[in-house]
Amino acid sequence: MLRPPVEPGQYTAIRLTEHLALEGIAPSIGTVGDAYDNALVETVNGLFKAECIRTTVFHAGPYRTLAEVEFATAGWVDWYNNRRLHGTLGMLTPIEFETLHYEALTREPEPAK
Repeated sequence: MLRPPVEPGQYTAIRLTEHLALEGIAPSIGTVGDAYDNALVETVNGLFKAECIRTTVFHAGPYRTLAEVEFATAGWVDWYNNRRLHGTLGMLTPIEFETLHYEALTREPEPAK
């Protein structure tokens, strides 16, 4: 099959698309709304760098090994998902908010008076 000439970046995208199709994998790129997905990822990456990598909150001193980065990352992820206070959640932690949410969904209705 002959293809028109493409730029190197385009060639990579074509190859990736073909590979995903052959493996039966739905691509998560190149669809409407991807800019929003990318913005969320970039926000979390920025928070991770600011709160974990560029501070000594989750690790004392400079990182010297990959294991030190991995350990600090695990600590940050645990804090981020379970213990950080979140202003838009009423200053609850994500886990507290989620617990209250599911309790409200499974709560028995009050009997009618």
